[in-house]
Amino acid sequence: MLIGLVLPSSAECEVFEFKHRAGDRYRILSVVKHDVFINRVLSYRSEILNRIAVEVTDVTDGRGLHRAVFQTSERVIYDSASRILQPNVTGFHWSREYDSVFEIDRLGYFTIDPKYYMPVVRNVPVFPDRSLRLLERWTAEGHEMHDFRDAFGIEEPYRIPFNANYQFIGDRERKGKVYPAFSVNYRFDTRPSPVRGYIGPRRITGLFNQMVYWNRELGQLVAYEETFRITFEMSDGRTIEYRGTAEAEFVESEFMDRERLASEIFEEISRLAIPDVNVRTVEEGVSISLEDIGFFPDSDIMLPGEHEKLDIIAEILRRYPDRDIVVSGHTALAGTSEGRMRLSIARAGAVTDYLLSKDVRSADRVVVRGYGAERPVADNNTEEGMRRNRRVEITILEN
Repeated sequence: MLIGLVLPSSAECEVFEFKHRAGDRYRILSVVKHDVFINRVLSYRSEILNRIAVEVTDVTDGRGLHRAVFQTSERVIYDSASRILQPNVTGFHWSREYDSVFEIDRLGYFTIDPKYYMPVVRNVPVFPDRSLRLLERWTAEGHEMHDFRDAFGIEEPYRIPFNANYQFIGDRERKGKVYPAFSVNYRFDTRPSPVRGYIGPRRITGLFNQMVYWNRELGQLVAYEETFRITFEMSDGRTIEYRGTAEAEFVESEFMDRERLASEIFEEISRLAIPDVNVRTVEEGVSISLEDIGFFPDSDIMLPGEHEKLDIIAEILRRYPDRDIVVSGHTALAGTSEGRMRLSIARAGAVTDYLLSKDVRSADRVVVRGYGAERPVADNNTEEGMRRNRRVEITILEN
């Protein structure tokens, strides 16, 4: 259980409730660090970045309607098969994206269609409809929903119920500020039905301990810290165990004037006469497209001179430090689909690593994504079109 120094509380009682406001936009950034053991032997170590963009679109009788996009990305720190320790500058590689729509009432209870995979944890936290005394405990039902399609062939979101145990523990300090805080602990034990043709789990057990920091004025979470352990007892006799920690921050999103930002960046690029760079507004924010960025053929090694171009882009990105970025790679229509995807990811990763080495962002605020030839901007039947399609895009995100 994550228990730290208890500070003097400004009040012996606290009322916890969500205060939803239509138009609120925020993002949740969580980093999960875990070790994976197979039959009690360390197999690999990785970090998972979960980036969630949320907008409250409507509030009715205290229930907030939330529309959210969940992005998951991962970077492997250690893999026993290759025995390679990845450098610290390596960015997170995009894994999967989910859309979701749900309501949360003022006490924290969800209303959500069971077709949605995200969020994983639901009805945590939930609060009694009364004030809570210092050190008071309460219990409420919650559940997790998991996406086991790829791993175990379970097509529908898989529900794991549990009872969560809470305790109000008073004021706690986090990053120089003091917040009311409470602990959350829960465990589960479930036995999924087998799926023909798949090696799947016969039993899944989990143990989770959280410390949650609360903003009483805004009526929402500030952050949480967690330790966890999840064990899969597999049908082939193996035991797969995940042990780790998670930390999340809830950040209010500031409005982005996309047109103004794109104009500022375009004027700077034009003034410096950087060739083959375009700027445009996109749904996610503002995208800087480095068309025909030079790499050796079928390689993620940049040609001489390309780093100077990235140095200028890095200086521009440093002017907007509060915005996260996505670096995406694209190829022309040549070779195999698998080869194009690998190359686009590798080239986006090379650009990301260089930008991280220039302290443009910390690694947990940059996501690497490859599209192969899925999103051409020009005709692949011409040399000029193929040249433009071989590009890397850096998107400054609004939320």
